[in-house]
Amino acid sequence: MTRVLLCSASPRRKELLAEILPDFEVCKTDTEEKSRYLRPHLRVMDLALGKQDGIEPSEDTVVISSDTLVYRRGKYYGKPLTEGKASEMLRELSGVKHSVYTGVAVRWGKKERVFYDKADVVFKKLTEEDIRRYVKGYSPLDKAGAYGVQDGVVVARYEGSFSCIMGLPVEKLRQVLSEMGVENV
Repeated sequence: MTRVLLCSASPRRKELLAEILPDFEVCKTDTEEKSRYLRPHLRVMDLALGKQDGIEPSEDTVVISSDTLVYRRGKYYGKPLTEGKASEMLRELSGVKHSVYTGVAVRWGKKERVFYDKADVVFKKLTEEDIRRYVKGYSPLDKAGAYGVQDGVVVARYEGSFSCIMGLPVEKLRQVLSEMGVENV
């Protein structure tokens, strides 16, 4: 039986992976999230791969890691460090379209696949009261862009994969795992 290891502390990624793989383990790596790339699709793939640093590839373990960034007009919106930063991000994204990029790295022995998915999101126009309520009630500090599409509060509409916006594009991941020969997907 092949062991699957998810390198992520994100509860949303755990939930999403469970949709396609019934049995996996979780490990969190303490990798500094830095990338030499400026283009969003290259950046998220690089960051996803970096989360596997220190994990030796093996024939009996499939290692999956992922990274998500919100991007608008040359600016990245990662996880805010404070409620003030979360409010600032929500204010900047209010009523506008932005893109969500999620990079995924999969290694299994000598096999390696790195890919990304992209979705476009349009926020509702938020009032200061909406922002205050969201920051207090929806845990924005552990989410790229300070929001979660699954909350159903700030997003007016989106184009693309819902799971990509949540942090793990399960449709593409299922296809990649199948192409690599991983069973039970």
